[in-house]
Amino acid sequence: MRDGIGIFLWKISVALYLIANGVLGLATRGGGDFHIILTNTMGLPAIIATIVAVISLVAGICVLLEMFGIEIPFLNTLILIIAIIWAIYVVIGLISWFTNRGNLEFWSMLQRLAVHTMVLGSLLVASKRFG
Repeated sequence: MRDGIGIFLWKISVALYLIANGVLGLATRGGGDFHIILTNTMGLPAIIATIVAVISLVAGICVLLEMFGIEIPFLNTLILIIAIIWAIYVVIGLISWFTNRGNLEFWSMLQRLAVHTMVLGSLLVASKRFG
């Protein structure tokens, strides 16, 4: 571990998150965050959520492989695609928060926003283009 325990744990968590969302998106109908984001929030067809689930699964495996010194040339692109989708979701969440303030509890919405922003930040750092 040349990066330290914090970076090691961060990489493991990003990899496991991507793998879990990929598997959930492929194995269950409507499972995984990307299916919720793409079909429920953005109204896109389920096939797009399935494609993103595959990208997520592959990206998670690639993050793990890079931890063992195996360079994956397309990893940055895969993670950047996922980060862009996540950024759009965060923006939609913010717009929803400001337009429907009476319907949402402030602290629970702030908590969800913080979690989604942490995921977005982790994806951007993992892409190595913005990290």
